[in-house]
Amino acid sequence: MRPFGRSRSRPPVARDLFERARWRYFQIQPGLRRLTFLLLVVGSAAVAIVAGLPLLTTVVFVAVLLLVVDFTLRSPSGMATAFVVACWLAAVIPVSRLYPVGGQEEIFLAALALPVAFLAHRIRAYAPWRTAVVSLGLAGVVAAALANPLPRLNAAPAWVAAFGVLAYRWWQARRIVPAEAYDTGWAQEDYPEEDEYAAPGQVQGQVQGQGRAVEEVPDISVDEAFAELEAMIGLEPVKRQVRSIAASIEAARMRAAAGFPTEKPMRHFVFVGPAGTGKTTVARAIARIFYAFGLLPTPQVVEVQRADLVGEYLGATAIKTNEVVDRSLGGVLFVDEAYSLVNAGDGQPDRFGSEAVQTLLKRAEDDRDNVVIILAGYEDEMEGFLASNPGLASRFGTRVKFPAYEPAELLLIAEYHTGLRGDRLGVDAGPCLRSKFEEVSRRGVLDELGNGRFVRSLVESAARARDVRIVHGGDEPTPDELVTIHAVDVELAFAELTERYRGYAETPTLEEALADLDGMIGLEPVKRQVRAIAAQLQVAQLREEQGLRTHPPTRHFVFAGPPGTGKTTVARVLGRVFAALGLLARPEVVEAQRADLVGEHLGATAIKTNKVIDSALGGVLFVDEAYSLVNPGYSGGDAFGAEAVQTLLKRAEDDRDRLVIILAGYDEDMDRFLRSNPGLASRFAERVAFPSYGPDELLQIALTTAERAGDIWEEGALDDLAGVFQRVCGLGRIDELGNGRFVRSLYEKACGFRDLRVAGLGAAVTTADLTTLTAEDVRAAYADLARHH
Repeated sequence: MRPFGRSRSRPPVARDLFERARWRYFQIQPGLRRLTFLLLVVGSAAVAIVAGLPLLTTVVFVAVLLLVVDFTLRSPSGMATAFVVACWLAAVIPVSRLYPVGGQEEIFLAALALPVAFLAHRIRAYAPWRTAVVSLGLAGVVAAALANPLPRLNAAPAWVAAFGVLAYRWWQARRIVPAEAYDTGWAQEDYPEEDEYAAPGQVQGQVQGQGRAVEEVPDISVDEAFAELEAMIGLEPVKRQVRSIAASIEAARMRAAAGFPTEKPMRHFVFVGPAGTGKTTVARAIARIFYAFGLLPTPQVVEVQRADLVGEYLGATAIKTNEVVDRSLGGVLFVDEAYSLVNAGDGQPDRFGSEAVQTLLKRAEDDRDNVVIILAGYEDEMEGFLASNPGLASRFGTRVKFPAYEPAELLLIAEYHTGLRGDRLGVDAGPCLRSKFEEVSRRGVLDELGNGRFVRSLVESAARARDVRIVHGGDEPTPDELVTIHAVDVELAFAELTERYRGYAETPTLEEALADLDGMIGLEPVKRQVRAIAAQLQVAQLREEQGLRTHPPTRHFVFAGPPGTGKTTVARVLGRVFAALGLLARPEVVEAQRADLVGEHLGATAIKTNKVIDSALGGVLFVDEAYSLVNPGYSGGDAFGAEAVQTLLKRAEDDRDRLVIILAGYDEDMDRFLRSNPGLASRFAERVAFPSYGPDELLQIALTTAERAGDIWEEGALDDLAGVFQRVCGLGRIDELGNGRFVRSLYEKACGFRDLRVAGLGAAVTTADLTTLTAEDVRAAYADLARHH
């Protein structure tokens, strides 16, 4: 078998000219083609009258010639087969004369042409006209050879010979082409029909320069194209939008059929949405829909990314991008992660990406009737990409937004992929999968995990876990066990996939997060305020679920209070509350100070601050001593700190849905800091005031600290501790000493003096000696701290 496009029936140059002529021919509207034919027939009649030629003969000749031309351009293979049939009918006359007079061999031989032609077009691995030539040629030879020796057999040997060739060709085609491809019309060595014409310089279904196997352009109806889209799981907003686009195409077709001037309803698209939501699959569906409507000559989709468009030097990018667009002519060009074409790293413009964008814009306009270009990527990044060039928004005016999948839809996708593998879900696996999907959806990490891709990976990992389980189970597995996935397999696969996601395993439930808050000593006003914040977040979610209007929840905070009062710890609790409610991807807290945000020169600060913020995305950014970003001690103002503040303010607004920022510091300093920039007070409106610890709370902190380390205070030590805490609180020095930090320092110093004391006991030391802190240890520790303060 010789693939289509390599046939020696026409030289490559001649075939290329022929395909270009067909391309141009079918770019003409059908009504205009019919009008042109009519004018040619009328013109030929006028020429016949003027030249004195036979009028009827001339008109019939021209009409038949035009029909032959139209049929040849419409279906070259059909025309070639018709020519073979005509030659066979002409050959039947001399062959039938070889038989004795009185038979009806010519009728039976002529009738052979119809089934041969029909079956030749059904054997899709070979050119139909060639199959017809071989079948009818052999039938003619057999009929001529057996006409005199076996006249009683009539035309039967010719029929047997022809059908023998057809059976052999069919068998060879089934061996060469896979059955599933054969049944759907793959790899047909044939020229396309009218609605299957190929773009100039292209072979149908073949992308130039890629050496792919040649595929027949399939016969797809509009209903079939839509059925594929409707069969996709979820994506209802996308389906509605594609239906509206199809309705506008149908309306344009009806206007054109009614004789109204109508432009070809082509358009370019922007697909925005998280990863794994079917953007590439919908692009293929749109290609088939446009092809079914006759707007595109092929349903092929060429998928590319930045690396496929950008060259190694200026000038090469335009060449490379033009080559990609040329390969896409007649179909759809799908540019994934299109925003990467504008990659302004370190403030430098991306000249290579800009060259690719300019080339795409030019070709999108010049070839708008021959190609559909789809730019795809994440929503926020695509917004910035479209804003980078005014031409993008004007030429790519149709935006399709892809939503994340719901847990029920994810379960259907899991069942689909399980069925594709030949596996099935056990009774316990379905509920387990649904609970896992509800968990990742609630925690807001589904988009980052990959939506549909995550489901496919989860099913594959669960199948591997099942295989490991049954292989190491010891007993011989039953056939049912070999293909059934159970909940234990899902649990292992889920743990394997999510452990790669930073901070996932640490995310608690809301009850666990609030229990951590309740376990803190003191801070009752803070606890009440955090609980109120959690309640507001919960109610906002409930209102949104019921379709009620809701204000965006507060996501940025100011923690003001003396040092050592648990601000960092409460920040971790607040991060766990947000994560538990699904408002943050993880409960991780990234701590930063001025040195982490401010660069060594102007311009570097924004880059440094953005890197810190990027590392905190999905969690909490805790900026301790935030007031130090506005340092009035600098003459002319603190330009570096101001740059960091401006960057923080911008990112606080831009990334408010995936970031919580907490600015912390002393009361008076934070007041001064918030007054320095009006944007700070508006974006960080929620203030949490942290009070100083009292003597009883400090004593409780000391007890808890020692207990966690496996130590105990003797009674005399507790009395001395109580006296120390009452003294420092009474003198108003607890804030200066650091509140909880003072307690920790006192405990660590006491442990040091205890260790010095116990080390002298040698082998006589007991467990009580190693774990008990005495009054002498406390007094020595306090005296040492007092000397340093």
